[in-house]
Amino acid sequence: MNYRWMILAGGLALIAGLGLGTGVSRATEESGEVALARPAASREQRIYVLPIRGPIEPALLYVVRRGLAEARAMEAAAVFFPMDTPGGAVNVTEEIIDLIARMEVPTYTFVEHNAISAGAIIALATDHIYMAPGSKIGDAMPIMMSPGGGVQPLPDAEREKIVSYVDSLVRGIAQRKGRDERLASAMVRPEIELEIDGEIISAEGQLLTLTNAEAERRFGDPPQPLLSEGTVDDFDALLALLGYDAAERVELEVTLAEQVARFLQMIGPLLMLVGFLGIYLEFQSPGIGVPGIVGAVCLLLFFAGHHLAGLAGYEDILLFMIGIALILVELLVLPGFGVIGITGLALVLWGLLNAMIQRLPGDPWWPSLPELRLPLLKLSFAIVGAAVGGVFLGRFLPRTSLFHRLVLDNATSREAGYSSSKDTRSWVGKQGVTLSPLYPAGSALIEDRRVDVITRGDYIEAEQRVRVVETHGNRIIVEPVEEKEPGGTGTAASA
Repeated sequence: MNYRWMILAGGLALIAGLGLGTGVSRATEESGEVALARPAASREQRIYVLPIRGPIEPALLYVVRRGLAEARAMEAAAVFFPMDTPGGAVNVTEEIIDLIARMEVPTYTFVEHNAISAGAIIALATDHIYMAPGSKIGDAMPIMMSPGGGVQPLPDAEREKIVSYVDSLVRGIAQRKGRDERLASAMVRPEIELEIDGEIISAEGQLLTLTNAEAERRFGDPPQPLLSEGTVDDFDALLALLGYDAAERVELEVTLAEQVARFLQMIGPLLMLVGFLGIYLEFQSPGIGVPGIVGAVCLLLFFAGHHLAGLAGYEDILLFMIGIALILVELLVLPGFGVIGITGLALVLWGLLNAMIQRLPGDPWWPSLPELRLPLLKLSFAIVGAAVGGVFLGRFLPRTSLFHRLVLDNATSREAGYSSSKDTRSWVGKQGVTLSPLYPAGSALIEDRRVDVITRGDYIEAEQRVRVVETHGNRIIVEPVEEKEPGGTGTAASA
C-alpha cells in the first residue's frame, strides 16, 4: 500500500516537472533538446526593464545608474536589458559593467537587433544572453573617434595599448561569468583564430561577430551554448520562457530632459566651438551684439546638457562664470593681460573640462589622464576650430552684406560728438589720440571727432597716439604710433 502511494506521488512529480519544462527556445526545439525547468514567477514579484538603445555615450551612464538604483529600491527579482546599439565609449562601457556587477539579482540581455562593440561587452557582463531572430553580437575592437566624427588613425603602439586594455577587460568579464575567454578575445583581436571542437568559428584576420543562430550553437560535453542561451521572437516571449510573464514589469522611462541632455552632450564640441567663436567675434567687433549672444547661448546649452546628463555640477558652472568675470576685469579695468586674466582663462578651461569628466560617488577629485583624454580632445577641437573660424570670418565677413546689416550705421549720434561710419572709409593712415585705454576697444579722437576704435589685441593707454590701419563700417582698427615717427602734434595729421 505504501509503495502504491510512493509510485503515485512520484508520477505526479514527474508530470509537474515536465509541465514546467515546456518553455523552450526555437533553436532548442529544432535540436530536440529539453530546456531546463524554471519556476514561474509569482504575481508579487517585480522585474525591471532597462533598455539600452542607440550609441553608448556619457549621458547613458546617468540613465543606467538611475535605472539600477530604482531596481534595487523596488527589490526587483531580475533586471532585463533589451539591447540595440552600435557601440560607444569604452570608459562609459566600463562604468556600466561595474554597475551591473554590483547587482545581486539575475541580469539578462535580450539582443533585439545589434549588440556591437561596447554593446557586446555589456552583454557579456550580464548573467544570461538571449537573442531575437536575425540579431547580431560581437566586433568589439576599440577605435578612436574624432570629435567631428569619423575614425581617427592611431600609431601602432598606441593602438596596441588600447586593444590590450579592452582585451583584458573582456577576458576578465568572461572569467567572472564562466564564458569562453578566447571567444571574448576574438571579438577584440582579429589575429585570434577561434576553433571549438575542431570547427573554426572565427578565421584569423576576422573579428568575431555572431548571428543569433551561430551564437546559440552548442559545443563540448556536456553541450553548452557558444554565447546565447536561445532565440525568442520578442521580449514578451522571453519573459514567458523564463517564467516571468506573470510578474509585474517596471520599465525605465527616459524623460524628455534626459533625451535633450543626450543630444546636447553629443554636440558638446560643436557648442563649444560656436561659443568660443561668437565671444571672439564680439571682442573683435564690439557693439554688434549678435555673435556675443549666440556664443553665450551655446556655452549655456553646453553646460545645461552636461548638467542634465548628470555630468556637470553647479561647481563647474560657477568656475566658468568666475573665470569669465576675471577675464572681463582684466580686459576692461586693468591694463594688459596679467595674473588675473590668466587665472580667469584657467578657470574657464577647467570648468569646461570638468563638465565633460565622468563622476561617480567615491571618485577622487583630481581626474586621471585616461579620464582627461577625450575631454581634452574635444576642448582642443573647439579651440582650434574657433581660431580657424575667427581668422576666416575676420577676413571675409566685413565684405558681406550680412556684416553691414549687423553693424549700426552710426555708433552714436553726431550731437554726442561721434562720427558716422560712412565718413571713415578714407581714414586709413590717419592719426589721432586715444581718449580712453584700449582693452582692446575704447575711444579716440580722429579728425576732431570722437569715435569708437579697436586694436588688433594690443593694450594702448589713454592719451597715446594711434594710426588707423583698417576700417569696416563702424569698426575702426588702430595701432600705436612710435614716438620717433613723424606725424605732427595735431590730432588729425595726415600720414
